[in-house]
Amino acid sequence: MAGYPVALTLAGVSLLFAAFGELFGVFDSAFISLIPNRIFGILVNQNLFAVPLFVFMGSMLEKSRIAEELLNNMELVFGRLPGGLGISVILVGMLLAASTGIVGATVVTMGILSLPTMLRAGYRPSLACGTLCATGTLGQIIPPSICLVLLGEVISNAYQQSQLNAGVFAPDFVSIGDLFAGAIIPGLLLVFGYGIYVLVVALVRPEDAPSVKELSAKLSNTELLSALFKGLLPPVLLMVAVLGSILAGVATPTEAASVGAVGAMLLALSRAC
Repeated sequence: MAGYPVALTLAGVSLLFAAFGELFGVFDSAFISLIPNRIFGILVNQNLFAVPLFVFMGSMLEKSRIAEELLNNMELVFGRLPGGLGISVILVGMLLAASTGIVGATVVTMGILSLPTMLRAGYRPSLACGTLCATGTLGQIIPPSICLVLLGEVISNAYQQSQLNAGVFAPDFVSIGDLFAGAIIPGLLLVFGYGIYVLVVALVRPEDAPSVKELSAKLSNTELLSALFKGLLPPVLLMVAVLGSILAGVATPTEAASVGAVGAMLLALSRAC
């Protein structure tokens, strides 16, 4: 909150409290000698390679303006519905979460693109901001989530250690793919709940979430379907390529992340051409 970079703050606070622990005799400084081995173990961990690849994929989708095109097309399709603009924001946030796995990228992108549009359409500011914040958190749970990648590594190690302590010397392991599979239904339930809430607010208090019929009034049903297909196709294909390959057991999360990174580059290249 004071403005220091997050990475330096985390490292500095850790070292500061380690010094206080050593001063009061509650921290053994001999653990510091294990840091090189710990760093090496992290650098050669195959599962953690997926993290920078997912970050790259999300950044590529944001910079290539694919997310902006998706939002514009979804606004055209759902503009006629009560609270349609809010529902389109939720659906786009879900697709971005499933395509990137990054909370920051989703929130920033949706905030820049959606908030001014929602406010101009007459949405109550608290409802517009709440919708964006709630939708942005979908990147934490909807696969492929960077949070699940990191959590899966911790859970797998802890589970194997507990099995060994219990005398089971051929322990099973909790894979990141298992966590991805288990997070799909809860993530979709959250999306459904957010959409129902916006729809109910639009029906009960229309002045808080007015419909934006003029966005799609001049377009025929065929043009609306074309806009929907054009907006949904790129992120859905990317999501199927990444998540489908993991759940089908064809690729590990790291391999699927590399597929997603290449796919994001191809999508950006197709827009440039």
